Amino acid sequence: MILCCGEALIDMLPGALADGNIGFAAHPGGAALNTAIALGRLGATVGLFAGVSNDLFGKKLTCALDDSHVTQNYLVRSDRPTTLAFVELSNGNAQYAFYDENTAGRMLAPDNLPNLNDVDALLLGGISLVEEPCGSTFEALMQHESSRHVTMIDLNIRPSFIQDEHAYRMRIDRMVSMADIVKVSDEDLQWLDDNTDSEIFARSLLEKGPELVCLTQGDKGVTAYSKNGKIHVPSQNVAVADTVGAGDTFNAGMLAELQSSGALTKKNIANLKPAEIEAALTLGVLAAAITVSRAGANPPWRKELP
Repeated sequence: MILCCGEALIDMLPGALADGNIGFAAHPGGAALNTAIALGRLGATVGLFAGVSNDLFGKKLTCALDDSHVTQNYLVRSDRPTTLAFVELSNGNAQYAFYDENTAGRMLAPDNLPNLNDVDALLLGGISLVEEPCGSTFEALMQHESSRHVTMIDLNIRPSFIQDEHAYRMRIDRMVSMADIVKVSDEDLQWLDDNTDSEIFARSLLEKGPELVCLTQGDKGVTAYSKNGKIHVPSQNVAVADTVGAGDTFNAGMLAELQSSGALTKKNIANLKPAEIEAALTLGVLAAAITVSRAGANPPWRKELP
């Protein structure tokens, strides 16, 4: 099983009302939940470790997981509210305003860490690494499991959510050094180090310990760096509705391909062949292209892929 670890929240997506005002519609979201749903739709064996509310929004989240065949055995349920992320779209790109105080996801604590005997790989990242106590919880999970499970971190940085920049940068640095796979976007790179060439920065991440670093650059495609060199896969030419869930879907496509090829073991991930990396990147790009072609985080099912 691939276990996605992080936030499960509600994206409040804007839309025009009949009277001309702007309203917001509630859609399941969050980096970990989006990736888990995308993995389930691609036929992967997948679960979600997240704090989920018993409120009406939490029920919407669990229904979405059910519909996409995501195991819920690792959910931590509570009566705290669900995190809400109000989305503003500008030329199809999403900006977020988060409402996260004392929520079910944020208050996930180290005492909630699960036993992972049936798990092959973990995906971590997103806003769940910013706040406490959930940030410490997910870092502790990675510390406990990175020596025996393949781990991937998607930085997925949301600058408006970060209050203590130094502490956050230190956490990212520690978790990158424990990860087997790191995904960083060009937007992440602008926040992390806008003065360094993207390839130099990606290779600097590789030197910290990961086996694979993936740099996604929107319509320019994705480039993966490993000890054996680099591989580039171009983006698909599609009409973009919005970019909500694009990176999460890419992660899912890549992990689904690695799972199906038997590469998600500590031994195999350290010895990936160029063809295996290219196949993983290609499925990620194909899946993400379908997601950006329609509104909201709505990843494709396997049957929708060419």
